[in-house]
Amino acid sequence: MDRVTLENFRCFGGQRSVGLAPLTLLVGENSTGKSSFLAMLRILAELESGSATPEFKREPFDLGSFDEVAHFHASSGLRAAEFSLGFEDVSNARRPNMLGTFTFRKRGSMPSLAKRHTRDGRGAWILEQIESNGTYTVRAGTQNGTWKVQSDVLLVDEIPSSEVLVYVLRRGFEGEFQPCDGSAALEEDDIRRLNSMPPAAWFHLPGILPHAGAPLRAKPHRTYDPDRADPDPEGRYVPFYLAQLARSGSSEWGHLKLQIEEFGRNAQLFDEIRIRELGTNESDPFQIQVRKESGLDTSPFRNLVDVGYGISQVLPLAVEMLRPQAPWRFLLQQPEIHLHPMAQAALGTLFCHVAADDHQIIVETHSDNLINRIRMDIRDKATMLRPKDVLILYFEHQEQEVLIHEITIDEQGNVCGAPDSYREFFRLESRRSLGL
Repeated sequence: MDRVTLENFRCFGGQRSVGLAPLTLLVGENSTGKSSFLAMLRILAELESGSATPEFKREPFDLGSFDEVAHFHASSGLRAAEFSLGFEDVSNARRPNMLGTFTFRKRGSMPSLAKRHTRDGRGAWILEQIESNGTYTVRAGTQNGTWKVQSDVLLVDEIPSSEVLVYVLRRGFEGEFQPCDGSAALEEDDIRRLNSMPPAAWFHLPGILPHAGAPLRAKPHRTYDPDRADPDPEGRYVPFYLAQLARSGSSEWGHLKLQIEEFGRNAQLFDEIRIRELGTNESDPFQIQVRKESGLDTSPFRNLVDVGYGISQVLPLAVEMLRPQAPWRFLLQQPEIHLHPMAQAALGTLFCHVAADDHQIIVETHSDNLINRIRMDIRDKATMLRPKDVLILYFEHQEQEVLIHEITIDEQGNVCGAPDSYREFFRLESRRSLGL
């Protein structure tokens, strides 16, 4: 995604258009909408992948019901009757000039997809469905015109977006479509065009969703019993994934182990990691142990429970980002929690390396150490990441609204385009410490 739009979503009233980069940092005071912004990106990723019914209550982003999601306008005392989310992707070579806009209205207590407008390099089409007395009016269009038809089936949030019009046409509605908005009658060429829309071509990598990381990862255990290794926001699966990979004896384990240990050394958290088997069978328990060298002496391996809590919190994230077949997009909440400033900075370097390797990372952070390391890595050309590949989004309360400022970084690592309020707190604290 290169740009997203949102209107009447949570604390964001009115329409906003916000850019995204391979590495995007969300900063600002608490309760300014940063986590809501991440949740919106996860919803858009589900829609982008072809889902007709995105999940608004899936962890780690539980957005609640429609009344918790739609913006409340304090000036009028009214809640918005609908909200819209959208994305634009113009730079992805696998799917250039892709655009999608999705409007939700209330059905029962939850948001329901009521309208969608999609476009790729071949043209545009729109689908809107309006209910009246139990009958649905389906409004559809391509670049050639717009038509409507009556339906007794709710289509918009029941069928994947890439298949809706094909479904309508194949049910025999062709003769019942009526032109609207000054369009000509639906012709055979239009029907062929609609029928030719291959579902997989409209959305990128169906079923491949981003990793949405929770701010707190799973608590470590002294001993693990083998379990399923299915990814989750808290990284509960990571110990089992590592054990499976180590037991396989594949080169993937050796490569991942080296990468994890390199990060551990850069963060000065640990130098080595190993899986200690407590039996000879795959069903036997195991432990995760790490070792940190001390001067000329090599320390013994220690259980993950017996070392600093920060190691157990950052390890799931490092594994998720470095593992083979890692997702290509990450939505992360405050990954620096429980980390020493040096480890926070090392996390910034890890983000630069991963983003430079054709991944997109959007991270909510309160860590100056992490941001400053990214700035210095850009300045020093420590990775292939360029200044234009990094964007800081600064969320700022202003009266009853939240503004989002786009801040860039130049070749020297300087922050460019920041409003005065971006560093106001730090300036005031510095003046106070100097007695000014």
